[in-house]
Amino acid sequence: MTEKIYIIGLGLIGGSIALSIKQRNPSVHILGYDINNDQVNLAKKIGAIDEISTELFPYLADIDMIFISTPVQQTIQIIEQLQAVELKQGVIITDVGSTKAKIVETANRYLNGRIKFIGGHPMAGSHKSGILAAKPHLFENAFYILTPSEYVTTEDVNKLKTVLAGTKANIIEMTPEEHDKVTGVISHFPHIVAASLVYQAENYEEQFPLMKRLAAGGFRDITRIASSNPAMWRDILLHNKEPLLQLFNEWILEMERIKQFVKDENSDQLFNYFANAKQYRDGLPEKQKGAIPSFYDLFVDVPDYPGIISEITGYLAKEEISLTNIRIIETREEIYGVLRLSFQTESDREAAIACIAKYSDYDTFII
Repeated sequence: MTEKIYIIGLGLIGGSIALSIKQRNPSVHILGYDINNDQVNLAKKIGAIDEISTELFPYLADIDMIFISTPVQQTIQIIEQLQAVELKQGVIITDVGSTKAKIVETANRYLNGRIKFIGGHPMAGSHKSGILAAKPHLFENAFYILTPSEYVTTEDVNKLKTVLAGTKANIIEMTPEEHDKVTGVISHFPHIVAASLVYQAENYEEQFPLMKRLAAGGFRDITRIASSNPAMWRDILLHNKEPLLQLFNEWILEMERIKQFVKDENSDQLFNYFANAKQYRDGLPEKQKGAIPSFYDLFVDVPDYPGIISEITGYLAKEEISLTNIRIIETREEIYGVLRLSFQTESDREAAIACIAKYSDYDTFII
């Protein structure tokens, strides 16, 4: 039975894991460490952990399970250092990194049979960071991928699954290589594309001064992931190098294909290209969490006049529906609605749709 857990890193992910464990099984004793003293002290205050560690490697010989909730590069360094630390026989160590092959490879090299390393990647997040943004339900219905190392048994994986039951996540197992290829396609490479589109807009700004203002609408939305943490994405790309290099080649071929359709003015191929993409995209699950955190946005078609924001927020306040963001859209091409409301959950957005319909005749849209 898992009685003592040590969590290294108490930001959004580590904190949410701790809260989910405590909510399901309050008797589990959680020791926590974070390089930021404020974070670890807040974690203790909100009940995410029971005890604060002032050092990275305190006495760990009685710890049953260790979660490493740090950026990928630091995770690799911690695994290397753990080989010299006195640990309990059969201790289970897991991480939350966005790449898995190099992490599991490091665990296989530096840890041995007495240490059971199971790579982990909870595919959920938030647009906020830090322990105060942590929630016990952050991973609910999200995919939580496990990539066991070579010394791990089915019993070890089941022990970790039991501890993670409080997350209410969909836990699946993959090889590290499968994980890195899949996340490369649906998460890592899209971040590269988004950043490159932003660079393209910036390069044209001097020639077209209105570029930034016109990009404030849909362009800003479709490139939002380019605002992610630069240091984190630098490390992810370096540690998922081989799958991404292959994706670069495949993407270049795809761009050459659509470029040729345009060059040849092949209207049938262009129509089919966008029709097939639309069909596949429209078939993606709408209410299921994926690799990139969802934005629960609602567009409201209202006239842009003084007081409209207070009118809409007043309706929501009556029904006690919380907003995370609100914005008037200046450019509206292919965007239905001048007002964009952002919510924390799908249920909040659905409640807002019903609320606005109840108090007004404004049309609402989800894109």
